[in-house]
Amino acid sequence: MSFDTLGLSAELLRAVADQGYSEPTPVQSRAIPVILQGKDLLAGAQTGTGKTAGFTLPLLQRLNATAPDKGRRRVRALILTPTRELAAQVAESVDTYGKHLPLSSMVIFGGVKINPQIARLRAGVDILVATPGRLLDHVSQKTLDLSAVEILVLDEADRMLDMGFIRDIRKILALLPKRRQNLLFSATYSNDIRQLADKLLDRPVLIDVALRNTPAERVSQVIHPVDRERKRELLSFMVGSQNWRQVLVFTRTKHGANRLSQQLEKDGISSAAIHGNKSQGARTRALADFKRGEVRVLVATDIAARGLDIDQLPHVVNYELPNVPEDYVHRIGRTGRAGNEGQAVSLVCIDEHKLLGDIERLLKRDLSRIVIPGYEPDPSIRAEPIKPRSNTRPRGQAKSLHNNRPARVKAKENKRRPGPEKAKGNSRRPLQSSRHA
Repeated sequence: MSFDTLGLSAELLRAVADQGYSEPTPVQSRAIPVILQGKDLLAGAQTGTGKTAGFTLPLLQRLNATAPDKGRRRVRALILTPTRELAAQVAESVDTYGKHLPLSSMVIFGGVKINPQIARLRAGVDILVATPGRLLDHVSQKTLDLSAVEILVLDEADRMLDMGFIRDIRKILALLPKRRQNLLFSATYSNDIRQLADKLLDRPVLIDVALRNTPAERVSQVIHPVDRERKRELLSFMVGSQNWRQVLVFTRTKHGANRLSQQLEKDGISSAAIHGNKSQGARTRALADFKRGEVRVLVATDIAARGLDIDQLPHVVNYELPNVPEDYVHRIGRTGRAGNEGQAVSLVCIDEHKLLGDIERLLKRDLSRIVIPGYEPDPSIRAEPIKPRSNTRPRGQAKSLHNNRPARVKAKENKRRPGPEKAKGNSRRPLQSSRHA
């Protein structure tokens, strides 16, 4: 199948060809015709499957086919994403594929000044990409009108609920016209997602092209046992001895990311850290330097790395295993994309054996262990319990939407606004569908 068979306009096919693409991915081939027909969609697809183009291309075509109201342009399509980085990348995709069409778009998120965004919104925009927090900031200041929205996209809806945006999403839905097309993309089908889909979607078409708990087939996975105090030394050795030029490294905490990045710099390895405490400008610069090859190692926390789309990333390192085993799958999914080979390396100390066991049970396989000569673990060292982060629930303890004591989380987009309510009932079950890719 080629893009020519999907019913896209000549302008969009030209933009796709400009990017060097000729054949659609499974999610694109199945989602594009459905969206072009104006139907609601519930898609099980994770980052790296081509889902962004899967909704961007038909969205652009549908908006271009209908003339907007006369006068100042109003927002006709709203795309919500959980993180700033993902919002920026989706907005870039909209610009890339819509460059031959007379449609305007912009992105709004927190961490940057709001006044330039207000000025741009007043000038009029057709397509708005936004994070929930900053979107509601504009609504509260009456600088944004959502009464003309024709198409709503919730991208990575499961992560938005994980990050506590359920209350914000409900507020936003209440501001939209009743009649509209709704597109929901999620990597898992938790209780929250099921309830949200039931309320949001009207007789949706269900497609499932990539289960979240299925690791990339092109990613080789290996465990290197090592003592906790020698992890940084081993990482520096591997990066230097194997001449790795682009490595994404995951830590559990923001402080750990900063400390590791500083230590790598002392080892002579150019490094940068991205996490929630970094300013948006610093995060954008770090990612840009990493993509250009000016920084060899990018150290990230799970939240900050959500939605990162780095072409041909060869190496991912779990410097520390995640507390939630599903996040391991998400981490290694940063590499081995678009037909490329990738390598996922995990540095595992004795403290993390239980976490490793949880991951292997999820994967239903044992990961190969290779001890690097000179870095053999000391058998006399005893395990120390790993304290879970306050926003990480123990395995098996599902949250409930009907809990009468709602938890509060720190606002992700604006520190002055009270934090949104945490999502509950997230059982992280993979999406189920009657059809398979």
